[in-house]
Amino acid sequence: MSIRKTTFLFILLSVPAFFMGCKTAISSSKVTVVNHPVTGKQEQHLLTPDQVLQQFKAGNERFERSEATLRTHSESLRKVATDGQYPKAMVLSCVDSRVPVEDVFDQGIGDVFVGRVAGNFVNTDLLGSMEFACKVAGAKLIIVMGHQHCGAIKGAIDDVHLGNITAMLEHIKPAVAMSQNFEGEKSSKNEAFVKLVAQNNVRNTIAEIRAKSEILSTMEKKGEIKIVGAFYVLRTGELQFLE
Repeated sequence: MSIRKTTFLFILLSVPAFFMGCKTAISSSKVTVVNHPVTGKQEQHLLTPDQVLQQFKAGNERFERSEATLRTHSESLRKVATDGQYPKAMVLSCVDSRVPVEDVFDQGIGDVFVGRVAGNFVNTDLLGSMEFACKVAGAKLIIVMGHQHCGAIKGAIDDVHLGNITAMLEHIKPAVAMSQNFEGEKSSKNEAFVKLVAQNNVRNTIAEIRAKSEILSTMEKKGEIKIVGAFYVLRTGELQFLE
């Protein structure tokens, strides 16, 4: 048999197997088909901070179970372009590529303001962004989200000095100081210590938001918004909300 005929036969036999594999992969996750409208002004106005938090928690549970919500993005794009944006929440996340914010909460176009910086700390620019999200655009919830195996957290623990990273890590070092009561090896090689520092970094960031933004602090005291912290587990997709 010629090489050309052999190659053709191999491809012919491989195609059914390929599609069977695709079918298996698709059937392994559950897709929830819904008519999911973009959040409008009236819907946003009626939502309470607690309701938004529950929606985001439920969305993460769907994400963790691989039960994605199927959305028509073309319709959503036209809607937000025409009617404006009325997001429900602002999420401050690390830049880590393994943490896809909208997907983690199973939210769609127009649902979330997202601010990202390595180590999910807060500075003047991010505070201004949060004030715009909540005071101007009506978001009801701020989530500060750290995550497992964070490189910025490890860099702060190891006191890394490298270009602009050096100055950036200064924002995270207070969390390292907060974690010195840890019983065990205080090293970036110790996953338990890295997790504690990451969680304390979330807590410190929330404290900074309340201390440095009178607008957000006042809104929270009035019950107009809620500010919460969460820790994202890379291995499972689970969000652990911090008290």
